[in-house]
Amino acid sequence: MSQTVEKAQLRKQLLDQRDGLSLDFIKIASGKIRDNLRKIEHYRNATSIGVYFSIGSEVRTQDIMQEILNAGKELSFPKVEKNDLIFKKISSFSDLEMGNFSVMEPKDRCETVKKLDVILVPAIAMTMDGHRLGYGFGYYDRYLHGKRSKKIALSYSKQVVKAIPHDGHDVTMDCIVTEDGIIYSQ
Repeated sequence: MSQTVEKAQLRKQLLDQRDGLSLDFIKIASGKIRDNLRKIEHYRNATSIGVYFSIGSEVRTQDIMQEILNAGKELSFPKVEKNDLIFKKISSFSDLEMGNFSVMEPKDRCETVKKLDVILVPAIAMTMDGHRLGYGFGYYDRYLHGKRSKKIALSYSKQVVKAIPHDGHDVTMDCIVTEDGIIYSQ
């Protein structure tokens, strides 16, 4: 079986599993993940942070975003342009609009950011050594390749698995934050 097919099957299985989580679990676990995220020194000391706007059964990021804005830190969101991901800085939630894949993205007028201290990355699944299974489009892997930003994946502990097929272009995360704790992968 090809690695692409294997990833697609694993992605579907784990997404179905994650989509079966109760809203109560998602809210409680997301709060614990936010609390654990605050324990990471790189995150606490960061002045510029890239965050995804959560959808569906993903770890909720709205409270994290609000905390970043309240702390006066630079908050940026990913936006798909052509076939690439860029990050744009926002100063309030009114700077966001519905974009590709029904995900909130920064408006075109927002300033593009070249360097981020920390990037919070969505994941369908993770391994203990930092391999991430994303949605299969490769946007984050292309964007993160060669970047010095600290890469932090937010994931439910149920989504941390033993193995994920990966190859040379897959970028590993520096750490994974779950409701149960922090896993430093490198």
